[in-house]
Amino acid sequence: MWTAIQDWFLSLGAQYGVNPLVFGAIYVGAIPFFTLSIAWLVRNLRRHQPITLPLLSAGFFFVSAYLYLLIAGRNIPVWVYGLIIAMVAFGVWSTVRNVRRKVDAPQSPSDSHP
Repeated sequence: MWTAIQDWFLSLGAQYGVNPLVFGAIYVGAIPFFTLSIAWLVRNLRRHQPITLPLLSAGFFFVSAYLYLLIAGRNIPVWVYGLIIAMVAFGVWSTVRNVRRKVDAPQSPSDSHP
């Protein structure tokens, strides 16, 4: 059973010109950078500093695996684009909600540097 799923998953890469292991590595590898970017964004929001760079950084790391899929992939079905748009939209909504919660949360004394 596991072998059949693995064979099917890897065959998708060959069919669409995308290496699923590279996609997975980008997806998992971007998580710590996305998390750091969100922390940077929250810190800048709390300190009333510019948020452009942390916002761009978080956005890039959030979509990096999908960018690989869109750039390297070929003959990708239309429904995949719809799925990517839906996942990105949900992720943006979720991230905005979490950032608002973190910004509104009380700051610890170590966070209140001038």
